[in-house]
Amino acid sequence: MTGPLSVAPEPVSGHGLLTGRVAVVTAAAGTGIGSATARRLLAEGADVVVSDWHERRLGETEIELEGEFPDRRVAAIACDVQNTEQVNALVQGAAQALGRIDILVNNAGLGGETPVVDMTDEQWDRVLDITLNGTFRCTRAALGYFRDAGHGGVIVNNASVLGWRAQHGQAHYAAAKAGVMALTRCSAVEAAALGVRINAVAPSIARHPFLDKVSSSELLDNLSQQEAFGRAAEPWEVAATIAMLASDYTSYLTGEVVSVSSQRA
Repeated sequence: MTGPLSVAPEPVSGHGLLTGRVAVVTAAAGTGIGSATARRLLAEGADVVVSDWHERRLGETEIELEGEFPDRRVAAIACDVQNTEQVNALVQGAAQALGRIDILVNNAGLGGETPVVDMTDEQWDRVLDITLNGTFRCTRAALGYFRDAGHGGVIVNNASVLGWRAQHGQAHYAAAKAGVMALTRCSAVEAAALGVRINAVAPSIARHPFLDKVSSSELLDNLSQQEAFGRAAEPWEVAATIAMLASDYTSYLTGEVVSVSSQRA
């Protein structure tokens, strides 16, 4: 498909939506939605703690962001979201490093492409533990912080349209993302009493170099062409929606899953 929407636009400029806020973004190293989200939050005026389990890439990302946003504070804390102690240390360390936390973006997730008949327990468990349980661990730690801090905050989870759609070989990932959606809704009801809003984005497909490394180009091309625009989203387009959900523009929005998708015609 070709048309006026088949070519991705250039990233929009920041509008100061998050000036004065401090955000934590998990799985923020590299080239995907996490690092794009960190950039967008910085562009909107926030100070940001980036986190990832891969320490080398995390350090490189921290240096890049500091160079791009010299007027903002950037910190990096390594964390494996499969480890409760590390997750708790991330939240505590972020608050200590930058003085407080206002926003948590749960971006950590793991996919794969395996039919159920061939899927091992280990493959199922690892995807569910990182993608769903990791989001739970980070949400729990952040809510504990917000409860004790008493100033409220925002949590934005990264789900996926596969929480709704069926796709071959993606049962573990789809189940995990559907779980993230349910966790978003239920935790939002509980978090309201703490002054915390919790929402999620559900991207269809956002292409970036790492995704191209772990998935076949044929599959990604086919999925992209099925979208109404005939293309995949750019990571910054997903990140911009995350920034909106983290901002006061969505002050009456909680427990919602926002599809960042051109949908399938």
